[in-house]
Amino acid sequence: MTKIQKKYQDYVATMQKRADVDYAIGLLSWDKETYMPDKGARFRSQQVATLSGISHEIFTDKKLGKLLADLNDKAGKLDKRQAKNVKLSLKEYERSTKLSKEFVIKKSQAISKAYHAWVEARKANDFKVYKKELSAVVDICREEAELIGYKDHPYDALLDLYEPDAKTKDLTILFKDVREQLVGFVKELKEKSQVKDDFLYKKYDKDKQWDFGLKLLKNMGYDFKAGRQDLSEHPFTINFSPEDVRVTTRVDENDFMNMTWSCIHEGGHALYEQGLPSDQYGLPLGAYISLGIHESQSRLWENNVGRSLPYWKAHYKGLKKQFPKNLGAVSTKKFYKAINKIQPNLIRTEADELHYHFHVLIRFEIEKGLMEGSLKVDNLEEIWNAKYKEYLGVKVPDAKHGILQDIHWSHGSIGYFPTYSLGSFYAAQFFQQAEKEIPNLLKEIENGNTQPLLDWLRENTHKHGRYYNAEELCKKITGEKLNFKYFMDYARKKFGGIYGV
Repeated sequence: MTKIQKKYQDYVATMQKRADVDYAIGLLSWDKETYMPDKGARFRSQQVATLSGISHEIFTDKKLGKLLADLNDKAGKLDKRQAKNVKLSLKEYERSTKLSKEFVIKKSQAISKAYHAWVEARKANDFKVYKKELSAVVDICREEAELIGYKDHPYDALLDLYEPDAKTKDLTILFKDVREQLVGFVKELKEKSQVKDDFLYKKYDKDKQWDFGLKLLKNMGYDFKAGRQDLSEHPFTINFSPEDVRVTTRVDENDFMNMTWSCIHEGGHALYEQGLPSDQYGLPLGAYISLGIHESQSRLWENNVGRSLPYWKAHYKGLKKQFPKNLGAVSTKKFYKAINKIQPNLIRTEADELHYHFHVLIRFEIEKGLMEGSLKVDNLEEIWNAKYKEYLGVKVPDAKHGILQDIHWSHGSIGYFPTYSLGSFYAAQFFQQAEKEIPNLLKEIENGNTQPLLDWLRENTHKHGRYYNAEELCKKITGEKLNFKYFMDYARKKFGGIYGV
Protein backbone atom coordinates (compact mmCIF):
# COMPACT_ATOMS: atom_id res chain seq x y z
CA MET A 1 0.00 0.00 0.00
CA THR A 2 1.37 3.42 -0.98
CA LYS A 3 1.83 6.18 1.59
CA ILE A 4 -1.06 8.19 0.13
CA GLN A 5 -3.37 5.16 0.21
CA LYS A 6 -2.43 4.51 3.83
CA LYS A 7 -3.44 8.10 4.65
CA TYR A 8 -6.69 7.61 2.75
CA GLN A 9 -7.45 4.49 4.77
CA ASP A 10 -6.79 6.46 7.98
CA TYR A 11 -9.30 9.03 6.74
CA VAL A 12 -11.86 6.29 5.98
CA ALA A 13 -11.43 4.77 9.44
CA THR A 14 -12.01 8.14 11.12
CA MET A 15 -15.10 8.89 9.03
CA GLN A 16 -16.56 5.45 9.67
CA LYS A 17 -15.93 5.83 13.39
CA ARG A 18 -17.87 9.08 13.28
CA ALA A 19 -20.63 7.40 11.28
CA ASP A 20 -20.88 4.62 13.86
CA VAL A 21 -21.48 7.21 16.56
CA ASP A 22 -23.94 9.21 14.43
CA TYR A 23 -25.96 6.13 13.54
CA ALA A 24 -26.03 5.11 17.20
CA ILE A 25 -27.58 8.53 17.87
CA GLY A 26 -30.02 7.82 15.04
CA LEU A 27 -31.02 4.49 16.54
CA LEU A 28 -31.68 6.13 19.90
CA SER A 29 -33.76 8.77 18.13
CA TRP A 30 -35.76 6.13 16.23
CA ASP A 31 -36.45 4.31 19.49
CA LYS A 32 -37.56 7.59 21.08
CA GLU A 33 -40.19 8.05 18.35
CA THR A 34 -41.41 4.45 18.36
CA TYR A 35 -40.93 2.25 21.43
CA MET A 36 -39.19 4.17 24.22
CA PRO A 37 -41.16 4.17 27.50
CA ASP A 38 -42.23 7.58 28.82
CA LYS A 39 -39.73 7.58 31.67
CA GLY A 40 -36.81 7.06 29.30
CA ALA A 41 -36.80 10.64 28.03
CA ARG A 42 -34.51 12.22 30.65
CA PHE A 43 -31.56 9.85 30.24
CA ARG A 44 -32.16 9.49 26.50
CA SER A 45 -31.51 13.20 26.07
CA GLN A 46 -28.29 12.82 28.06
CA GLN A 47 -27.20 9.81 26.00
CA VAL A 48 -27.80 11.65 22.71
CA ALA A 49 -25.96 14.74 23.98
CA THR A 50 -22.95 12.63 25.05
CA LEU A 51 -22.72 10.85 21.71
CA SER A 52 -23.22 14.12 19.80
CA GLY A 53 -20.25 15.57 21.65
CA ILE A 54 -18.11 12.55 20.77
CA SER A 55 -19.10 12.83 17.10
CA HIS A 56 -18.24 16.55 17.07
CA GLU A 57 -14.86 15.89 18.68
CA ILE A 58 -14.01 13.20 16.12
CA PHE A 59 -14.81 15.42 13.16
CA THR A 60 -13.29 18.67 14.39
CA ASP A 61 -10.01 17.10 15.55
CA LYS A 62 -7.10 19.10 14.11
CA LYS A 63 -5.39 15.83 13.12
CA LEU A 64 -8.29 15.07 10.78
CA GLY A 65 -8.09 18.60 9.36
CA LYS A 66 -4.39 18.15 8.59
CA LEU A 67 -5.03 14.71 7.10
CA LEU A 68 -7.78 16.07 4.84
CA ALA A 69 -5.59 18.98 3.72
CA ASP A 70 -2.68 16.62 2.91
CA LEU A 71 -4.95 14.26 0.96
CA ASN A 72 -6.56 17.14 -0.93
CA ASP A 73 -3.11 18.52 -1.90
CA LYS A 74 -2.24 15.09 -3.34
CA ALA A 75 -5.64 14.40 -4.88
CA GLY A 76 -3.98 13.57 -8.20
CA LYS A 77 -2.62 10.38 -6.63
CA LEU A 78 -6.09 9.24 -5.57
CA ASP A 79 -8.76 7.82 -7.85
CA LYS A 80 -11.58 10.22 -8.73
CA ARG A 81 -14.03 8.80 -6.19
CA GLN A 82 -11.48 8.96 -3.38
CA ALA A 83 -10.57 12.51 -4.34
CA LYS A 84 -14.25 13.50 -4.33
CA ASN A 85 -14.76 12.05 -0.84
CA VAL A 86 -11.81 14.04 0.45
CA LYS A 87 -12.92 17.27 -1.22
CA LEU A 88 -16.44 17.04 0.23
CA SER A 89 -15.21 16.11 3.71
CA LEU A 90 -12.73 18.98 3.69
CA LYS A 91 -15.52 21.42 2.79
CA GLU A 92 -17.61 20.16 5.70
CA TYR A 93 -14.63 20.26 8.07
CA GLU A 94 -13.74 23.83 7.12
CA ARG A 95 -17.33 24.91 7.61
CA SER A 96 -17.48 23.25 11.04
CA THR A 97 -14.28 24.91 12.22
CA LYS A 98 -15.42 28.38 11.15
CA LEU A 99 -17.87 28.32 14.03
CA SER A 100 -16.27 28.70 17.44
CA LYS A 101 -17.33 26.66 20.44
CA GLU A 102 -18.67 29.87 21.98
CA PHE A 103 -20.82 30.56 18.92
CA VAL A 104 -22.17 26.98 18.84
CA ILE A 105 -23.14 27.27 22.51
CA LYS A 106 -24.76 30.67 21.91
CA LYS A 107 -26.76 29.32 18.99
CA SER A 108 -27.82 26.22 20.94
CA GLN A 109 -29.03 28.42 23.81
CA ALA A 110 -30.94 30.72 21.46
CA ILE A 111 -32.61 27.74 19.77
CA SER A 112 -33.56 26.21 23.11
CA LYS A 113 -35.21 29.46 24.23
CA ALA A 114 -36.92 29.89 20.86
CA TYR A 115 -38.33 26.37 20.89
CA HIS A 116 -39.85 26.79 24.35
CA ALA A 117 -41.19 30.22 23.36
CA TRP A 118 -42.75 28.68 20.23
CA VAL A 119 -44.45 26.00 22.35
CA GLU A 120 -45.78 28.65 24.75
CA ALA A 121 -46.89 30.88 21.87
CA ARG A 122 -48.77 27.95 20.33
CA LYS A 123 -50.54 27.33 23.64
CA ALA A 124 -51.42 31.02 23.97
CA ASN A 125 -52.17 31.35 20.24
CA ASP A 126 -50.16 34.56 20.35
CA PHE A 127 -47.18 35.36 18.12
CA LYS A 128 -46.01 38.13 20.47
CA VAL A 129 -44.90 35.46 22.97
CA TYR A 130 -42.41 34.19 20.35
CA LYS A 131 -41.19 37.43 18.76
CA LYS A 132 -38.20 38.19 20.97
CA GLU A 133 -36.71 34.69 20.84
CA LEU A 134 -37.37 34.30 17.10
CA SER A 135 -35.60 37.63 16.50
CA ALA A 136 -32.60 36.28 18.42
CA VAL A 137 -32.51 33.14 16.25
CA VAL A 138 -32.71 35.21 13.06
CA ASP A 139 -29.82 37.38 14.30
CA ILE A 140 -27.79 34.25 15.12
CA CYS A 141 -28.45 32.83 11.64
CA ARG A 142 -27.36 36.09 10.01
CA GLU A 143 -24.20 36.01 12.15
CA GLU A 144 -23.61 32.38 11.13
CA ALA A 145 -23.88 33.34 7.45
CA GLU A 146 -21.20 36.01 7.95
CA LEU A 147 -18.90 33.57 9.78
CA ILE A 148 -19.28 30.89 7.09
CA GLY A 149 -19.04 33.37 4.25
CA TYR A 150 -20.92 33.78 0.99
CA LYS A 151 -20.43 35.43 -2.38
CA ASP A 152 -23.78 36.97 -3.33
CA HIS A 153 -26.42 36.65 -0.63
CA PRO A 154 -26.36 35.72 3.10
CA TYR A 155 -29.16 33.21 2.49
CA ASP A 156 -26.74 31.21 0.30
CA ALA A 157 -24.68 30.24 3.35
CA LEU A 158 -27.71 28.66 5.04
CA LEU A 159 -29.11 27.06 1.89
CA ASP A 160 -25.81 25.24 1.50
CA LEU A 161 -26.52 23.27 4.68
CA TYR A 162 -29.53 21.60 3.10
CA GLU A 163 -29.05 22.03 -0.65
CA PRO A 164 -25.29 22.22 -1.30
CA ASP A 165 -24.28 24.77 -3.95
CA ALA A 166 -27.84 26.14 -4.33
CA LYS A 167 -28.01 29.91 -4.85
CA THR A 168 -30.62 32.42 -3.74
CA LYS A 169 -30.64 34.07 -7.18
CA ASP A 170 -31.60 30.77 -8.85
CA LEU A 171 -34.33 30.03 -6.31
CA THR A 172 -35.68 33.56 -6.73
CA ILE A 173 -36.16 32.88 -10.46
CA LEU A 174 -37.67 29.46 -9.75
CA PHE A 175 -40.21 30.77 -7.24
CA LYS A 176 -41.01 33.67 -9.57
CA ASP A 177 -42.15 30.96 -12.00
CA VAL A 178 -44.28 29.43 -9.24
CA ARG A 179 -45.85 32.81 -8.54
CA GLU A 180 -46.46 33.71 -12.17
CA GLN A 181 -47.45 30.32 -13.61
CA LEU A 182 -48.76 27.99 -10.92
CA VAL A 183 -50.86 30.56 -9.03
CA GLY A 184 -52.74 31.48 -12.21
CA PHE A 185 -53.29 27.86 -13.22
CA VAL A 186 -54.73 26.97 -9.82
CA LYS A 187 -57.14 29.93 -10.11
CA GLU A 188 -58.40 28.35 -13.35
CA LEU A 189 -58.97 25.04 -11.53
CA LYS A 190 -60.96 26.79 -8.79
CA GLU A 191 -63.49 27.98 -11.37
CA LYS A 192 -64.37 24.39 -12.32
CA SER A 193 -66.71 21.97 -10.56
CA GLN A 194 -65.08 20.41 -7.51
CA VAL A 195 -64.47 16.66 -7.35
CA LYS A 196 -66.10 14.59 -4.59
CA ASP A 197 -63.91 12.90 -1.99
CA ASP A 198 -66.25 12.28 0.96
CA PHE A 199 -65.78 8.50 0.69
CA LEU A 200 -62.11 8.90 1.65
CA TYR A 201 -63.17 10.06 5.12
CA LYS A 202 -65.38 7.16 6.12
CA LYS A 203 -64.10 4.68 8.70
CA TYR A 204 -61.22 2.56 7.38
CA ASP A 205 -60.12 -0.19 9.75
CA LYS A 206 -56.63 0.46 11.17
CA ASP A 207 -55.30 -3.08 10.72
CA LYS A 208 -56.59 -3.38 7.17
CA GLN A 209 -54.99 -0.03 6.28
CA TRP A 210 -51.70 -1.22 7.80
CA ASP A 211 -51.75 -4.44 5.76
CA PHE A 212 -52.51 -2.53 2.58
CA GLY A 213 -49.64 -0.12 3.26
CA LEU A 214 -47.20 -3.03 3.65
CA LYS A 215 -48.33 -4.40 0.28
CA LEU A 216 -47.68 -1.03 -1.37
CA LEU A 217 -44.17 -0.85 0.13
CA LYS A 218 -43.35 -4.36 -1.07
CA ASN A 219 -44.63 -3.54 -4.54
CA MET A 220 -42.37 -0.47 -4.70
CA GLY A 221 -39.35 -2.68 -4.03
CA TYR A 222 -38.72 -1.74 -0.39
CA ASP A 223 -36.53 -4.48 1.08
CA PHE A 224 -37.98 -5.62 4.40
CA LYS A 225 -34.84 -7.67 5.06
CA ALA A 226 -33.03 -4.31 5.16
CA GLY A 227 -35.74 -2.37 6.96
CA ARG A 228 -39.07 -2.32 8.77
CA GLN A 229 -42.15 -0.15 9.22
CA ASP A 230 -43.48 1.07 12.58
CA LEU A 231 -45.98 3.62 13.85
CA SER A 232 -45.04 7.13 14.99
CA GLU A 233 -46.74 10.45 15.61
CA HIS A 234 -45.01 11.98 12.57
CA PRO A 235 -43.98 9.66 9.69
CA PHE A 236 -40.26 9.63 8.92
CA THR A 237 -37.46 7.61 7.34
CA ILE A 238 -34.19 6.88 9.11
CA ASN A 239 -31.16 4.86 8.09
CA PHE A 240 -28.20 3.31 9.88
CA SER A 241 -26.64 1.93 6.68
CA PRO A 242 -28.04 0.98 3.26
CA GLU A 243 -28.81 -2.39 4.84
CA ASP A 244 -30.91 -0.98 7.68
CA VAL A 245 -33.36 1.69 6.53
CA ARG A 246 -36.57 2.06 8.53
CA VAL A 247 -39.82 3.89 7.89
CA THR A 248 -42.74 4.89 10.07
CA THR A 249 -46.30 5.82 9.28
CA ARG A 250 -49.43 6.89 11.11
CA VAL A 251 -52.98 5.60 10.70
CA ASP A 252 -56.16 7.67 10.93
CA GLU A 253 -59.25 5.47 10.67
CA ASN A 254 -61.26 8.42 9.37
CA ASP A 255 -58.79 9.55 6.72
CA PHE A 256 -57.62 6.94 4.23
CA MET A 257 -55.20 9.44 2.64
CA ASN A 258 -53.08 9.81 5.78
CA MET A 259 -51.46 6.38 5.95
CA THR A 260 -51.43 5.54 2.26
CA TRP A 261 -49.35 8.49 1.11
CA SER A 262 -47.19 8.41 4.20
CA CYS A 263 -46.23 4.85 3.24
CA ILE A 264 -45.52 5.71 -0.38
CA HIS A 265 -43.72 8.98 0.46
CA GLU A 266 -41.49 7.46 3.13
CA GLY A 267 -41.01 4.40 0.93
CA GLY A 268 -39.54 6.66 -1.76
CA HIS A 269 -37.07 8.11 0.76
CA ALA A 270 -36.18 4.61 1.95
CA LEU A 271 -35.57 3.23 -1.54
CA TYR A 272 -33.01 5.99 -2.07
CA GLU A 273 -31.20 5.13 1.17
CA GLN A 274 -31.29 1.39 0.41
CA GLY A 275 -29.78 2.12 -3.01
CA LEU A 276 -26.73 4.04 -1.76
CA PRO A 277 -23.38 2.22 -2.15
CA SER A 278 -22.53 0.14 0.93
CA ASP A 279 -18.81 0.23 0.14
CA GLN A 280 -18.88 3.98 0.81
CA TYR A 281 -20.31 3.67 4.33
CA GLY A 282 -19.55 6.76 6.41
CA LEU A 283 -18.17 8.68 3.43
CA PRO A 284 -19.78 11.43 1.32
CA LEU A 285 -20.24 9.08 -1.64
CA GLY A 286 -22.27 6.82 0.62
CA ALA A 287 -24.69 9.64 1.48
CA TYR A 288 -27.57 11.41 -0.27
CA ILE A 289 -26.84 14.48 -2.41
CA SER A 290 -29.19 17.04 -0.88
CA LEU A 291 -32.58 17.34 0.77
CA GLY A 292 -34.05 18.47 -2.57
CA ILE A 293 -32.87 15.31 -4.33
CA HIS A 294 -33.99 13.18 -1.38
CA GLU A 295 -37.40 14.82 -1.58
CA SER A 296 -37.44 14.21 -5.34
CA GLN A 297 -37.35 10.48 -4.70
CA SER A 298 -40.24 10.54 -2.22
CA ARG A 299 -42.33 12.96 -4.30
CA LEU A 300 -41.75 10.97 -7.50
CA TRP A 301 -43.17 7.85 -5.87
CA GLU A 302 -45.90 9.68 -3.95
CA ASN A 303 -47.20 11.95 -6.72
CA ASN A 304 -45.93 10.99 -10.17
CA VAL A 305 -46.53 7.30 -9.45
CA GLY A 306 -48.75 6.96 -6.37
CA ARG A 307 -51.36 9.53 -7.37
CA SER A 308 -51.44 8.46 -11.03
CA LEU A 309 -54.29 6.66 -12.78
CA PRO A 310 -52.08 3.78 -14.03
CA TYR A 311 -50.95 3.06 -10.46
CA TRP A 312 -54.50 2.69 -9.19
CA LYS A 313 -55.55 0.62 -12.16
CA ALA A 314 -53.07 -1.86 -10.71
CA HIS A 315 -53.97 -1.52 -7.02
CA TYR A 316 -57.56 -0.32 -6.74
CA LYS A 317 -59.13 -3.77 -7.11
CA GLY A 318 -57.16 -4.97 -4.06
CA LEU A 319 -58.13 -1.86 -2.11
CA LYS A 320 -61.83 -2.31 -2.87
CA LYS A 321 -61.55 -5.90 -1.68
CA GLN A 322 -60.21 -4.60 1.65
CA PHE A 323 -62.94 -1.95 1.99
CA PRO A 324 -65.97 -3.03 -0.08
CA LYS A 325 -68.46 -1.07 2.02
CA ASN A 326 -66.64 2.24 1.55
CA LEU A 327 -65.46 1.85 -2.03
CA GLY A 328 -67.79 -0.71 -3.63
CA ALA A 329 -69.73 1.94 -5.57
CA VAL A 330 -66.69 4.13 -6.34
CA SER A 331 -65.04 3.68 -9.75
CA THR A 332 -61.28 3.78 -10.30
CA LYS A 333 -61.66 7.08 -12.13
CA LYS A 334 -63.66 8.69 -9.29
CA PHE A 335 -61.11 7.45 -6.77
CA TYR A 336 -58.27 8.88 -8.88
CA LYS A 337 -59.96 12.28 -9.06
CA ALA A 338 -60.68 12.29 -5.32
CA ILE A 339 -57.08 11.64 -4.29
CA ASN A 340 -56.02 14.55 -6.49
CA LYS A 341 -58.53 17.10 -5.20
CA ILE A 342 -57.22 20.68 -5.33
CA GLN A 343 -58.43 23.04 -2.60
CA PRO A 344 -56.70 25.91 -0.76
CA ASN A 345 -55.97 25.49 2.94
CA LEU A 346 -54.10 27.08 5.82
CA ILE A 347 -51.69 24.33 6.90
CA ARG A 348 -48.64 23.42 4.80
CA THR A 349 -48.47 19.77 5.87
CA GLU A 350 -52.11 19.22 4.90
CA ALA A 351 -51.87 20.93 1.50
CA ASP A 352 -52.67 19.29 -1.83
CA GLU A 353 -50.03 18.68 -4.49
CA LEU A 354 -50.27 22.15 -6.07
CA HIS A 355 -51.14 24.48 -3.21
CA TYR A 356 -48.23 23.00 -1.26
CA HIS A 357 -45.82 25.10 -3.31
CA PHE A 358 -47.63 28.33 -2.41
CA HIS A 359 -46.94 27.52 1.24
CA VAL A 360 -43.25 27.02 0.45
CA LEU A 361 -43.12 30.14 -1.74
CA ILE A 362 -44.37 32.26 1.18
CA ARG A 363 -41.75 30.82 3.54
CA PHE A 364 -38.96 31.30 0.98
CA GLU A 365 -39.87 34.96 0.45
CA ILE A 366 -39.98 35.56 4.20
CA GLU A 367 -36.69 33.75 4.93
CA LYS A 368 -34.91 35.58 2.13
CA GLY A 369 -36.22 38.91 3.44
CA LEU A 370 -35.18 38.13 7.01
CA MET A 371 -31.66 37.18 5.97
CA GLU A 372 -31.10 40.25 3.79
CA GLY A 373 -32.71 42.53 6.39
CA SER A 374 -35.63 43.76 4.27
CA LEU A 375 -38.12 42.09 6.63
CA LYS A 376 -38.25 42.25 10.42
CA VAL A 377 -39.72 39.77 12.88
CA ASP A 378 -41.82 42.54 14.49
CA ASN A 379 -44.31 42.70 11.59
CA LEU A 380 -43.90 39.12 10.34
CA GLU A 381 -47.41 37.98 11.26
CA GLU A 382 -49.01 40.74 9.18
CA ILE A 383 -46.73 39.88 6.23
CA TRP A 384 -47.55 36.18 6.55
CA ASN A 385 -51.30 36.78 6.63
CA ALA A 386 -51.16 39.14 3.64
CA LYS A 387 -49.25 36.60 1.56
CA TYR A 388 -51.73 33.84 2.39
CA LYS A 389 -54.55 36.10 1.26
CA GLU A 390 -52.69 36.99 -1.93
CA TYR A 391 -51.45 33.54 -2.98
CA LEU A 392 -54.05 31.14 -1.56
CA GLY A 393 -57.04 33.43 -1.19
CA VAL A 394 -57.54 32.38 2.45
CA LYS A 395 -57.90 34.50 5.57
CA VAL A 396 -55.67 33.36 8.43
CA PRO A 397 -57.90 33.22 11.55
CA ASP A 398 -55.18 33.12 14.19
CA ALA A 399 -51.45 32.64 14.82
CA LYS A 400 -51.71 28.89 15.45
CA HIS A 401 -53.10 28.34 11.95
CA GLY A 402 -50.64 30.84 10.50
CA ILE A 403 -47.20 32.05 11.54
CA LEU A 404 -46.90 29.54 14.42
CA GLN A 405 -47.68 26.37 12.47
CA ASP A 406 -44.09 25.32 11.68
CA ILE A 407 -41.39 24.29 14.15
CA HIS A 408 -38.47 24.89 11.73
CA TRP A 409 -37.55 28.47 12.64
CA SER A 410 -37.47 27.70 16.35
CA HIS A 411 -34.83 25.06 15.49
CA GLY A 412 -32.81 27.61 13.53
CA SER A 413 -33.59 25.74 10.30
CA ILE A 414 -33.65 28.71 7.95
CA GLY A 415 -32.97 27.57 4.38
CA TYR A 416 -34.75 24.22 4.73
CA PHE A 417 -38.20 25.03 3.29
CA PRO A 418 -37.22 25.50 -0.39
CA THR A 419 -36.02 21.88 -0.58
CA TYR A 420 -39.62 20.68 -0.27
CA SER A 421 -40.59 22.33 -3.55
CA LEU A 422 -37.30 21.55 -5.24
CA GLY A 423 -38.06 17.87 -4.65
CA SER A 424 -41.34 18.01 -6.56
CA PHE A 425 -39.81 19.99 -9.41
CA TYR A 426 -36.87 17.58 -9.77
CA ALA A 427 -39.31 14.65 -9.57
CA ALA A 428 -41.36 15.91 -12.51
CA GLN A 429 -38.25 16.43 -14.64
CA PHE A 430 -36.77 13.04 -13.70
CA PHE A 431 -40.03 11.17 -14.28
CA GLN A 432 -40.47 12.65 -17.74
CA GLN A 433 -36.97 11.45 -18.59
CA ALA A 434 -37.75 8.01 -17.18
CA GLU A 435 -40.80 7.84 -19.46
CA LYS A 436 -38.52 8.51 -22.44
CA GLU A 437 -35.95 5.91 -21.48
CA ILE A 438 -38.06 3.05 -20.04
CA PRO A 439 -40.15 1.24 -22.66
CA ASN A 440 -43.87 1.44 -21.86
CA LEU A 441 -43.26 2.71 -18.33
CA LEU A 442 -46.86 3.74 -17.65
CA LYS A 443 -48.10 0.37 -18.94
CA GLU A 444 -45.66 -1.40 -16.62
CA ILE A 445 -46.99 0.63 -13.68
CA GLU A 446 -50.56 -0.16 -14.75
CA ASN A 447 -49.63 -3.85 -14.66
CA GLY A 448 -48.30 -3.44 -11.12
CA ASN A 449 -44.65 -3.62 -12.14
CA THR A 450 -42.56 -0.73 -10.77
CA GLN A 451 -39.25 -2.60 -10.91
CA PRO A 452 -38.12 -0.98 -14.19
CA LEU A 453 -38.57 2.45 -12.60
CA LEU A 454 -36.68 1.44 -9.45
CA ASP A 455 -33.86 0.01 -11.57
CA TRP A 456 -33.68 3.29 -13.50
CA LEU A 457 -33.53 5.33 -10.30
CA ARG A 458 -30.86 3.05 -8.85
CA GLU A 459 -28.70 3.49 -11.96
CA ASN A 460 -29.27 7.21 -12.48
CA THR A 461 -29.51 8.57 -8.94
CA HIS A 462 -28.96 6.23 -6.01
CA LYS A 463 -25.62 4.65 -6.89
CA HIS A 464 -23.77 7.97 -7.22
CA GLY A 465 -24.07 9.05 -3.58
CA ARG A 466 -22.78 12.64 -3.45
CA TYR A 467 -20.44 12.35 -6.43
CA TYR A 468 -22.55 14.98 -8.23
CA ASN A 469 -24.32 17.95 -6.70
CA ALA A 470 -28.02 18.38 -7.46
CA GLU A 471 -27.57 20.56 -10.53
CA GLU A 472 -24.89 18.28 -11.98
CA LEU A 473 -27.06 15.21 -11.42
CA CYS A 474 -30.06 16.88 -13.06
CA LYS A 475 -27.97 17.76 -16.11
CA LYS A 476 -26.54 14.23 -16.24
CA ILE A 477 -30.01 12.64 -16.12
CA THR A 478 -32.05 15.07 -18.23
CA GLY A 479 -29.49 17.06 -20.21
CA GLU A 480 -30.37 20.38 -18.55
CA LYS A 481 -30.52 21.99 -15.13
CA LEU A 482 -33.74 22.18 -13.14
CA ASN A 483 -36.50 23.67 -15.29
CA PHE A 484 -39.91 24.54 -13.82
CA LYS A 485 -41.47 23.88 -17.23
CA TYR A 486 -41.53 20.13 -16.55
CA PHE A 487 -43.56 20.51 -13.37
CA MET A 488 -46.01 22.85 -15.09
CA ASP A 489 -46.38 20.44 -18.03
CA TYR A 490 -47.09 17.64 -15.57
CA ALA A 491 -49.56 19.76 -13.57
CA ARG A 492 -51.45 21.00 -16.64
CA LYS A 493 -51.76 17.52 -18.13
CA LYS A 494 -52.83 15.81 -14.91
CA PHE A 495 -55.03 18.41 -13.23
CA GLY A 496 -56.25 19.92 -16.47
CA GLY A 497 -57.56 16.44 -17.29
CA ILE A 498 -59.20 15.99 -13.89
CA TYR A 499 -60.85 19.43 -13.80
CA GLY A 500 -61.43 19.95 -17.52
CA VAL A 501 -59.14 22.96 -17.97
